[in-house]
Amino acid sequence: MSNLSFPPTRAVGRGAAWYRGDCHVHSVHSDGELTPDELAVRARAAGLDFMATTEHNSAAQSGAWGHLAADDFLIILGEEVTTPTGHWLALGIKPGEVIDWNHRVRDGSINQRLDQVHRAGGLCVAAHPHAPYPSGDFMFSLRGFDVVEVWNGLWTSDRPWNADNEAALAEWGRSLAADLHTGSWRPAMGNSDTHLEGQIGIPHTVVFAEELNTEAILAEIRAGRSWIAESADVDVTFTAHHADGHVAGVGEQLTTSGGRVEVQVAVRGVPAGTVSFHTDGGKVHRASLPGNGAGVVQWDTTAEESMFVRIEVRHPNGDVAALTNPIILV
Repeated sequence: MSNLSFPPTRAVGRGAAWYRGDCHVHSVHSDGELTPDELAVRARAAGLDFMATTEHNSAAQSGAWGHLAADDFLIILGEEVTTPTGHWLALGIKPGEVIDWNHRVRDGSINQRLDQVHRAGGLCVAAHPHAPYPSGDFMFSLRGFDVVEVWNGLWTSDRPWNADNEAALAEWGRSLAADLHTGSWRPAMGNSDTHLEGQIGIPHTVVFAEELNTEAILAEIRAGRSWIAESADVDVTFTAHHADGHVAGVGEQLTTSGGRVEVQVAVRGVPAGTVSFHTDGGKVHRASLPGNGAGVVQWDTTAEESMFVRIEVRHPNGDVAALTNPIILV
């Protein structure tokens, strides 16, 4: 792999497994302070299995990233498309491909750019929808976008969560019921938006994929088979069990045949935190974690009572430590 100008689209990985990755990262080739080599070293030290190159309005440079990929570490090519009316991530584009950023809401040309990414097999992510700077607010319609970045780590200073992320999470959470009803819901993801030392992987997205390759990772992010972690110290297992023996995990659909469903969440790494269950009826259940941060919480419901269930795990100060995409009940 060391002689490749661009990273390969496949790594050996661990087969079907949960993979941790950060899909919003900047190097010295745009406005970041770290070199690609430094970013890769720090990503691996942070417990990540993959990362994406997302320089502002430019492609990943030939020769800068290819030698950094490994059997156990995947690098996905991407771009942060930085427009005057919002930023978005184009993930999984072709080597050397650049998505034009000279567009805005009023010119109505966004669909052409989204189509370009989709033709390449890529993923379109609405980035930091409430970022606190000019052009940071996301003004485009979400129609045509695949995913929403509800947790962005750049502007969180010494805390991994802030009011802008809280607003993005609330907005996404409120939209889930209507979007699921129309069959076009958009999963949430979280990324560090790394520019400086110490940011990578805070937060990141944890994805279940059959293989560690670009196609599989992006497909499962698109399907919502993922959750967001503050760091690799945090682990969440989220499942729903029906009395007939059927089980569904995050991003999956569980057919209930009218019976009761036991929703179970196992958490590690959030001392004295809280776990809350959210449905189309809002926050419906809350429980505390022990001082060692490891615990299991259960809650029962039915498809008639709950269209979906998603989870938030918070620190004692209210900051989010982890959150999941929904399990859908039918």
